[in-house]
Amino acid sequence: MSVSRELPRITLLATGGTIAGAHMAGGGYAAAALSAEALLAAVPGLAELATIQVEQVARIGSPDMDDAVWRKLAERAQAALDDPAVTGVVITHGTDTMEETAYFLNLVLKTDKPVVLVGAMRPATVISADGPINLYNAVAVAAAPVARGRGVLVVANDEIHFAREVAKTNTTQVGTFKSPNRGLAGLVNRGRLHFFGPTVRRHTQTSEFAPLSAAPLPRVDIIYGHAGMRRDLIDAAVAAGAQGLVVAGVGAGNLPAGALAACAEAVQRGVVVVRSSRTGGGVVERNVEIDDDRVGFLVAEELNPQKARVLLMLGLAHNLPAAALQERFELY
Repeated sequence: MSVSRELPRITLLATGGTIAGAHMAGGGYAAAALSAEALLAAVPGLAELATIQVEQVARIGSPDMDDAVWRKLAERAQAALDDPAVTGVVITHGTDTMEETAYFLNLVLKTDKPVVLVGAMRPATVISADGPINLYNAVAVAAAPVARGRGVLVVANDEIHFAREVAKTNTTQVGTFKSPNRGLAGLVNRGRLHFFGPTVRRHTQTSEFAPLSAAPLPRVDIIYGHAGMRRDLIDAAVAAGAQGLVVAGVGAGNLPAGALAACAEAVQRGVVVVRSSRTGGGVVERNVEIDDDRVGFLVAEELNPQKARVLLMLGLAHNLPAAALQERFELY
């Protein structure tokens, strides 16, 4: 005699992206062309994993992701997570800015329930679309009790990544997501989970930025370092009203002399400057090749420029002084 069991309840928040894309003549595709319901209908076996409630939060390609959509997404995710009947949340998202959205939510959602972002590198209507298996695995992770307390996760290509660690590293390959510094959170093989360990940095339940406050997110710009870099873009960002700058510096967050001088002057004008690296891995440390204490710079430690921007925005929104901001880069 079989015993029926109550399935986990998952809220799926859809934002569009390639996972919902449709192939177009000439080789291109239209992102966000398909509804969330259409995505679910293309995945056999989902009904055996969970009961899924769908909400279409946005219908965009992830290059168009912005603060307003982030805020709406955080509000809808938090509302779902606060429902005692909800086991976890899955968010479908384009891959281009998924790591930024995942890290933002990792800092502003107050929960220990699983939150899983999922996307695809191939549109839904092409040969060997990777969206269906990614979505199946994402639901399996969000429905699993063992996924609780690990912060926001990204699932793709049979891998589970922590939001803080994950980065997109390839323009087209399905294995684009890597976690270069601290490695994978785990693996998921057709719904079978294998976690390797917890993340050691603060997130979700222990984040001081959660739940998301009503304070507007200040403007923070990223300036890309390169040979022959001049000060023009730094000066332009400050003139345009940036309250913070993240420099994607060369090597260990380094800058040529002219750009270094412009950033030091920006600090004197009240702009917070954070040094990160364009290399894609490693740690940017204080006072190694640049005297950060003298010029007043902060360093991003392991965070890549796009994630350093997210943390700086939240820190500035909470009116944290420079010393406290540097501490947050060591805690989160």
